[in-house]
Amino acid sequence: MTTPDLTLSPAAARRIHAIGAQEGRPIMLRVAVEGGGCSGFQYQFDLVDQAGPDDLRVERDGAAALVDVVSLALLKGSEIDFVDELAGAEFRVRNPNAKSSCGCGVSFSI
Repeated sequence: MTTPDLTLSPAAARRIHAIGAQEGRPIMLRVAVEGGGCSGFQYQFDLVDQAGPDDLRVERDGAAALVDVVSLALLKGSEIDFVDELAGAEFRVRNPNAKSSCGCGVSFSI
């Protein structure tokens, strides 16, 4: 099932395609929220070959990200992005629900 509650940026879609091309197979980005981190919750990113039965899909330009229903509640209205900066290249979540986050942007509180 596709969800409109979460979006994938053009940069994230390009990076997912690039990783799939390097791997020689189509891949999807799984995004989840777990308890932990220095701010209470943390984002978990994994590359997977197939969706699980309860996964929701977020698509853009033929690239796909997956999220579970529980994580979606904490990600509603967010954008999954990919940034390539001097400090490093990484997927990031721009989450309007986060009241605060750690300096690295991996953990957040609501």
